[in-house]
Amino acid sequence: MTEKPVTILYIEDNFENRVLVRRVLESEGYAMIEAGTAAQAFEQIEEHLPDLILMDINMPDMDGYTLTAKIKEKPAYQEIPIIAVTANVMRGDKERSLKAGCDGYIQKPIDIDILTEQIERYRQKSKKP
Repeated sequence: MTEKPVTILYIEDNFENRVLVRRVLESEGYAMIEAGTAAQAFEQIEEHLPDLILMDINMPDMDGYTLTAKIKEKPAYQEIPIIAVTANVMRGDKERSLKAGCDGYIQKPIDIDILTEQIERYRQKSKKP
């Protein structure tokens, strides 16, 4: 029996960024779903219950901090690891992401050579013993 692939939801308003990340992660065996808005994100979460969420922080309709907090408010979604993916790299930005409920932080521009390694590290860290 084949193991079910890990499903990742990438919430990102920039289409080109979504295409790049989808290509990289699908080539590594992940199942990818995408959302370009907060409303789409909730639809995708409800429909697919992803194993992990990559969260863009700078989105036009609702920033990633607020969206993360809203996702984490729902008991059914609290265990889904959320990784902030952001160009916000000033002092305190990582801490702000973690305070909002993110479980990790990946800096943009994304280094596609280590993206899979970063995702797996956060997935392993979020698994309960």
